[in-house]
Amino acid sequence: MAVKIGISLIAWQNDDLPELTKDYTTEGAMQDAAKIGYQGVERGRRMPADTAGLRAYLDRYGVALCGGWCSGNLLVNDIETEKEAIREQVEQFAALKAPCIVYAECSNTIQAAQDTPVSRRPKLTRDEVMAYGAKLSEVAKWARGKGTGLSYHHHMGAIVQDVQDIDWLMEGSTSDLTLLYDTGHLHFAGADPLALLDKWGHRVHHVHFKDVRQPVLDWVHAEDKSFLDGVAAGVYSVPGDPEGCIDFQAVTDKLKAMDYQGWIVVEAEQDPAKAPPFEYSKLGYDHIVEICARSGLTIES
Repeated sequence: MAVKIGISLIAWQNDDLPELTKDYTTEGAMQDAAKIGYQGVERGRRMPADTAGLRAYLDRYGVALCGGWCSGNLLVNDIETEKEAIREQVEQFAALKAPCIVYAECSNTIQAAQDTPVSRRPKLTRDEVMAYGAKLSEVAKWARGKGTGLSYHHHMGAIVQDVQDIDWLMEGSTSDLTLLYDTGHLHFAGADPLALLDKWGHRVHHVHFKDVRQPVLDWVHAEDKSFLDGVAAGVYSVPGDPEGCIDFQAVTDKLKAMDYQGWIVVEAEQDPAKAPPFEYSKLGYDHIVEICARSGLTIES
């Protein structure tokens, strides 16, 4: 059993809060990630869009494509329309042997609305989420047939945010749809990351590791702030940060027990003026190497 360690370049290139990272280039981020030792990166918006160009770009820095965000609109689209909307990304990720597309419903999300408190996020009923899951299963089955998986990203400010939403989505979908497991979003939403692995670990195909600074999260809730207010204030950090509150050793032990084989991706959007990207990304990488060794999780070379 082996895992690979990847990173999202969001610490250097924040697309939702571009002013935070305006002094950083994608090229510099790629150089940093490769120098630290990350084996892969998730696709960012500022990377080459065409498949050949993206392949050459990844090869230049010696990293693989380990996933990438996909803004879904299946709530408002029919299945065939949604397939056509994401076809180019599906085919590109299959060609580059990416493990999955990181899919999230964005037709009515408030995650990028800094003036909207996260408490006002859209909430669907059980029947609505299960019906959505059934539709999404068809898209995921099609994507799998094309050569890449579709892993759903539960996300603050979106229709699948808390553990109840995740339960409904998993119950309403087939195994064609896998789950992206994100420690930071789970804790932010009030969920127990370990309990979720106990229940839905068999559906987890992709993992995001990010920590949470509890005092900042408490402030977000007390002051009824938006998700992006929390990000700008430093609600998230990397594994290994002493200011974080998540027990990543326990999570990694659980991944070992469930025989997880796949990517562990550091994804921790922060203000680089407060958390220098290279320093914190190296801290995250080193911590994951350390806890994987303790858990007996082999890191693929």
